[in-house]
Amino acid sequence: MSLQPASARRPDLDALRVFAFAMLILYHTGMGYVTWGWHVESAYAGPAPELAMSLMSPWRLPLLFFISGVAMACLAAKLGAARFAAERVWRLFVPLVFGMAVIIAPQTYFELRQSGEIGPGYLDFWGRYLSFADPFSVTTPTWNHLWYVAYIFVYALILAPVLPLLRRLEGLKAGRMWGGAAGAALLLVLPVLPLIVWRIALVPHFPTTHDLVQDWANHAVSLTFVIYGVLAARSEAFWSAVDRAGPWALGLALVLGAGLAAAWWDMDAFFADPARAWTARIARVAYAWMVIVALMWGARRLVVRSGPVLKRLNTLIFPIFIFHQTITVTAIYLITANGIALGGPAEFALVAAVTLAGSWALAEAAWRVPVLRPLVGMKFADPAHEKARPGADGRGGLVQKGGTA
Repeated sequence: MSLQPASARRPDLDALRVFAFAMLILYHTGMGYVTWGWHVESAYAGPAPELAMSLMSPWRLPLLFFISGVAMACLAAKLGAARFAAERVWRLFVPLVFGMAVIIAPQTYFELRQSGEIGPGYLDFWGRYLSFADPFSVTTPTWNHLWYVAYIFVYALILAPVLPLLRRLEGLKAGRMWGGAAGAALLLVLPVLPLIVWRIALVPHFPTTHDLVQDWANHAVSLTFVIYGVLAARSEAFWSAVDRAGPWALGLALVLGAGLAAAWWDMDAFFADPARAWTARIARVAYAWMVIVALMWGARRLVVRSGPVLKRLNTLIFPIFIFHQTITVTAIYLITANGIALGGPAEFALVAAVTLAGSWALAEAAWRVPVLRPLVGMKFADPAHEKARPGADGRGGLVQKGGTA
């Protein structure tokens, strides 16, 4: 089967990017149905979905940060450091500010309505939400799921001066380390080692908060995956190593996933032994990377060419991500507040369908109104022009060797 070389247009990475955002949207829908605490909670929230979500959790965000690193490397190669940084302000910071002010506010409103902290009256709430006076039990204005946008924006600015220098690695033939069977084995082991260090040294002391200035363990892990994507983006040898290591990664992911599922099935008993607990924690780190390698390997075989559907999805998936959680929170709140009894599985399916349809409809609407496009991360461009060159959040498909991202 024909594989995608690193120097070609990469529909496999476009597809992985759509997949990563889709899994994130599905995961956020599930958060209303577990016992972990979230913005709103369904009447059917319980432990039933938690094992499946626990197996998704270790790799869903790392995959997205890895793909973001690939996109950074490609875009910086095309634009240069200064234009790349300026473009990130326009394409990430503007949607972040608009999202916090307009799109996220209903999430906080329904969260506080369900907790009984405020009464009805959205416009009164919105004025207080935007006041920066923190009159509620949650910080306002807030970014909720848009923390990813804030973090990737900051990482882009930090890495902008360095990204052009990484192109010199090609001249140094650094890709030789990935050659042969030894390179495939190295691909499975080497990237896991820094992540284990972060797990041991940082995670116990810095729980994830999504607070930009104090979230050190989350920063260490997320930025590491971004850097992995930057280094992998333009390396033919890396992607060849993925082709060789992929079957092993898939096998290891299945074995580690089964072991983790067994450990999490009776978590209190299993984690009572510190040695077993740390074995499971390190296995979780390795499991995340094995899944990501297996997904890259599978995508390189299954997605060898682009098409209208993939191009359209890449145009809209970032705006869909921006809109989706507000629709999820609103749907769960309205169903619960009105006592609509559908049963857990049926309600979850309905909320997931409403989330997808609603966020897609809003993204399509924004795409058709030029003034709205940059507010949700798309190019301020003529829709006819975008039809001719659709791609990842309005930027074109992920392309290596100086392509767009």
